[in-house]
Amino acid sequence: MNFYERQDAARRQSRRLIVLFALAVLGIVLAVDLVLLFAFGLVHRPVGEVIGPLVFVSLATLAVIGLASLARVAGLRSGGGAVARELGGVRVPEDTVDPQLRRLRNVVEEIAIASAVPVPEIYVLEQEAGINAFAAGWSPSDAAVAVTRGALERLNRDELQGVIAHEFSHIRNGDMRLNIRLMGVLFGILVLGLIGRKVLQHARLARGGRDSRGVAAVMLIALAITVIGYVGVFFGRLIKAGVSRQREYLADASAVQFTRQTQGIAGALKKIAGLPEGSKLVSADGEEVAHMLFGDGVGFSSLFATHPPLLKRIQALEPGFRPEEVAQLRRRWRDAPPAGLDEDRALGLTGREAPLPTPGAALDVVPTAVAAHVAAPVEGDYRRAGALLASIPEHLQAMARQSDTAMSLLFGLLFSRDAAIAQRQYGELMARHGGAVADAARAVAQDAARLHPMLRLPLAELAFPALRRQPRPVLEAFADSVHALAHADGRLSLFEYCLGQLLRSQVLEALDPARHWRPGRRKLTEAREAVARLLAVMAQVGHADPAQARRAYHVGLDRVLPHQHLPYAPPEAGVQALDQDWPLLDELQPLAKSLLVEALVAAISHDGQVTVEEAELLRTVCAVLHCPLPPLIEQG
Repeated sequence: MNFYERQDAARRQSRRLIVLFALAVLGIVLAVDLVLLFAFGLVHRPVGEVIGPLVFVSLATLAVIGLASLARVAGLRSGGGAVARELGGVRVPEDTVDPQLRRLRNVVEEIAIASAVPVPEIYVLEQEAGINAFAAGWSPSDAAVAVTRGALERLNRDELQGVIAHEFSHIRNGDMRLNIRLMGVLFGILVLGLIGRKVLQHARLARGGRDSRGVAAVMLIALAITVIGYVGVFFGRLIKAGVSRQREYLADASAVQFTRQTQGIAGALKKIAGLPEGSKLVSADGEEVAHMLFGDGVGFSSLFATHPPLLKRIQALEPGFRPEEVAQLRRRWRDAPPAGLDEDRALGLTGREAPLPTPGAALDVVPTAVAAHVAAPVEGDYRRAGALLASIPEHLQAMARQSDTAMSLLFGLLFSRDAAIAQRQYGELMARHGGAVADAARAVAQDAARLHPMLRLPLAELAFPALRRQPRPVLEAFADSVHALAHADGRLSLFEYCLGQLLRSQVLEALDPARHWRPGRRKLTEAREAVARLLAVMAQVGHADPAQARRAYHVGLDRVLPHQHLPYAPPEAGVQALDQDWPLLDELQPLAKSLLVEALVAAISHDGQVTVEEAELLRTVCAVLHCPLPPLIEQG
């Protein structure tokens, strides 16, 4: 199942969940109505007398559940970091010297680049000794990844990589939005039981008064509502568990596909099985987020378990693993628990590298293979991501991670190599942000001029987490400054356009993440002109010869809209003409986007060459369409 099929499956699963929870809520409303009928002796009354109170109570019950759910979801609207902080998470500082935290940050950044999703915020649950992790957020642009202190201390690099790759599969597959909605609906159902319990407590205190019969009636009603609320939670947890268990198998398999090794994630699962702390969360409210976690954080019975049994998960990865081996691991680690960093040193585990292509070299791509590669990174992508990070100078990486220097870094990447234009950009920054920012940007520009072309956008993406922590007014002013610098020479280069679009899709969207990253419903025929314009721009960018560009356009068009006969008409505004089309193209159905990506690759590779610039534009288009494409750096 590829990315587009998973998105379709996720949409179907969301519909099923809506139906199941709607049935659960309907059952609760009917049960409350029955309590009303019997408690007030309305069973034998005429229907006309009963209908009014029943409608009122039904609406009141729905309002309680709905408002509580909305309030819970609204509390999490600021993104995955809010969930992590609620559970006691501490954000990993950018300038940390702690070797465990540095290793965690490096692994997360490498996997983010390899997966072509925004680098998430990184948190550690410092009080948790068990081995666990989760990803939370509305969309990849506002995601957060959190790991427990136990995971940091006990897992080696390969195991940590497997766990993080597992969590990134949840980010890519759109599971996080569903997880937050599950939290909201379950909380709404639970509130009904909590209200009943609260009324019951107050009624007990008032039981000694004169109106003891009235108090007794209130107590019975409150008890009934409490029972109904908790029965609703019972069925809600059953639904949650059923959905979550299957997703965990898929995420494990996705992590193995990505890392191309089972030892990492299987090793992490074995340590959970063999250590006394397991994966339990002690300080945090593990039950509410149980469906988000890498391992079982609560210890429910199999009926409510949000995760498959540990042994089954291990055997799915290593079929020869025997149950008695768990007992052996427990004996081995009873007195000497594993230390992840020590294992790294003993095994020689470090970041993996692969060579970058020479600037200007042609890249080897196949249209169908590239489309299938969307949101499906493999082990080679991880190695190449390591190469990209290792090739970026340390001081530029440090600037990207710091909130007070990330903006200067991005401004510097936009400085022109033409001295007159660069001086104009410097003056623009002086007027908008002051001398310190302008000087820092000019210094970055000198370093950026020596960077490999393929390193500039990944370096910019490293700065996006720091930008996402800025207040909305600061971000909006920053975006205005980026626009001014990019247009300082009266035209827009491919790099400038790509950077601006990535800034919008990976940073500015995080200001209102719930509105974005939704699977679309439109068919390709509903976006014919927009598809044709995008293909024309891609063909024009990739081919200097107009005749070649025309042929490339028609090759792409035949893949995505055969027999449509739309003429080749490249817009005078070039890539900027696409701004009007992004909302419509982003609403395409997942499988339609797959065909579109195939067509784009066919168009740019028609002449047998795909340059680094074309590959980066393709990745940017995929990012804007929320189809994350790993870096294409295989040299042809």
